[in-house]
This record gives sequence, structure tokens and C-alpha cells, in this order.
Amino acid sequence: MKILIVYYSLYGHTLKLARAAEQGASQIENAEVIFRRVREFPETEVDMPNHPHADKVWQQQKDTPECTLDDLKAADGIIFASPTRFGNMIAQMKRLFDSCASLWMEGALEGKPAGVLTSTASTHGGQETTLVSMMIPILHLGMVVVGCPYSIDGMIHTEARGATPYGPTTLAGPDNSREPHEQDIEIAKQYGKRFATITAKMTQ
Repeated sequence: MKILIVYYSLYGHTLKLARAAEQGASQIENAEVIFRRVREFPETEVDMPNHPHADKVWQQQKDTPECTLDDLKAADGIIFASPTRFGNMIAQMKRLFDSCASLWMEGALEGKPAGVLTSTASTHGGQETTLVSMMIPILHLGMVVVGCPYSIDGMIHTEARGATPYGPTTLAGPDNSREPHEQDIEIAKQYGKRFATITAKMTQ
């Protein structure tokens, strides 16, 4: 069983959530977790040295293989992780979805489970709309959305941190220096385990 986690992360917060989901998914027997990043825009890559924090994160992930259509096609289940841009998924992730026309024509992703993760600068910075923005092409591709139910420990709270029934989330802070809350990481782990469990059932 192949679980693909495909992510984009500029300051590292979405990357940490995705890695936590990877840890959780890896706990399920026979789960092979494949980690891929979304291709960066050339102009953003060139500009990285002008942004020390982003450049540090880039150096940590630049050798991670880029996601291809073959990766998507070969996976039994896919988790998409994107930070928010004005309440929407980031353009780099949108480009990946927009490149899936051939997979849509084939019905290659139909029936596969899919999940979504995100991070925002603030508590009301568009977490749920960003997750839903990824669900729209997921549903057009015929995939089955796996949510993050309130039965997962830590989902019900009134703190300044993430967690939505649409998928795991976290906060980066206005200057992107805030570390993900430990409970956000734990929720992402539990979600990854839940996702792999459901994928295993759907591929039997």
C-alpha cells in the first residue's frame, strides 16, 4: 500500500505537519509512505537567498524529489499539504492540480482516498477555506476525502492553534517564526495513521 504525501512549504510549518502525518501513516502495517514536494517557481527559487528563514528551509528540502503525475497515479492514497495564500491553496500546489488533466481523462485517481493539511499566519487566516480549495479539484478528480474527526485527541479546544474537521492545521505567526503547537503535530500524526488505516481498507 502506497501513501503519497505531496507538500509545499516556504517557512517549514506545512513541512512539519506533513512529516508528522508521515510518521503516523508509517505506523500502519504494509504502509509505504512516499514523500514528495511540489515544484517551486523558478523566480521564487532564485529569490530565496534574500529571505534567510525561507532559504534555510529551502536548503533542508531542495533534494526532496518533486511530485510527478506518475507519483499520483501510483499512489493508493494521497495527502496534499499547502500553506494558505489569501484563503486559498498556494499557486505552486494549484499548478500541480491543473496539470492533472490526463489523469482526470483516464479516471486514474477515482476512488482513491485524499487528505489535506495547511498552515496560516493567524487563527482566522483562511485555514478552512484553504483546505476546501484543495478539496474542490480532489472531488473533480473523483477522489474520496478523508476528514479529521473530533474523536481525534485535541481537536476540541479554544486555544490559539490549529485543528479542523477538514484536516490538520497549524499557525505560523505574522512573521512566520512561530513553531507548530505540539498538539497540532500530534493531531497530524493521528490523522496520518487514520488516513493510512482507511486507505488500507479501501485497497483490500
